[in-house]
Amino acid sequence: MKMYPMSFSEFLMASGNRILVEQLKEHKWNELSLLADKFKNLLRQYYYVGGMPEVVNTYFTTDNLQEVRRIQKRILSDYEADFSKHISSVELPKVQMLWNSIPSQLAKENKKFVYGVIKKGARAKEFENAIQWLVDAGLIYKVIRVNKILRPLKFYEDITAFKIFFNDLGLLGAKVDITAKEVLTGMNYLSEYKGAFTEQFSAGELISADYCLYYHSKENSSLEIDFIVQKDEVYPIEVKAEENLKSKSLKSVYDENNLLKPCRFSMSNYREQEWLVNVPLYLAREWMESVE
Repeated sequence: MKMYPMSFSEFLMASGNRILVEQLKEHKWNELSLLADKFKNLLRQYYYVGGMPEVVNTYFTTDNLQEVRRIQKRILSDYEADFSKHISSVELPKVQMLWNSIPSQLAKENKKFVYGVIKKGARAKEFENAIQWLVDAGLIYKVIRVNKILRPLKFYEDITAFKIFFNDLGLLGAKVDITAKEVLTGMNYLSEYKGAFTEQFSAGELISADYCLYYHSKENSSLEIDFIVQKDEVYPIEVKAEENLKSKSLKSVYDENNLLKPCRFSMSNYREQEWLVNVPLYLAREWMESVE
């Protein structure tokens, strides 16, 4: 059942923009700002098409958005048909309810997974097998919370708190019937839906690069760090849909530990600031792979 979506750079290659991909690999971040409009236009296309190989191939060979959506819907239907083939009759309704709740989970400002969104009174014990089945099938990503942003992050996992994302951005759009017009006719789209699609994109890019992804929040506090990646250094990441450059949560965690390497993924151009780096969304994976 597992189908792995293309990353954004693979999507660029499929689009015929080999030169753009080669320039990405050179890591001349400031120079790439000159191509920002081209990258943003292709990013809008990726937001709608996603990375499923059959969908991407159809888009670039036919330029038929209706056919793109038809194939996305068929893939979703195939997934759901497979549920009944591989899941017991006891677990099947739970997997279906969980699967259908994911878009509304992502639409919340606080994207922590809440069992009560599935159905009133739902509890972890009831749905933990359903979540694991979808993770094992490669259909969803699960991002666990850490209570502290310290090395090694695994020591501070809170496995009771997590976010869930679809395996593909285009399938999320098809699941909620986002129209091509909403996605392709201007960057204003990227500020909609409380950042759900932007977080989905960022999660997909980082997980496709094999990073173990976490997030951080504190109880009874508005502080939240959207994602955290541990390499030689620890990178707290804030994701912004457009060019909103307020980063109070990032500044707060940096003030507590100035060994951290904060970064912000947004639609603003690349720049290195005093205590953080602003990385354009379309460079997220390439930039993260370039740092220590």
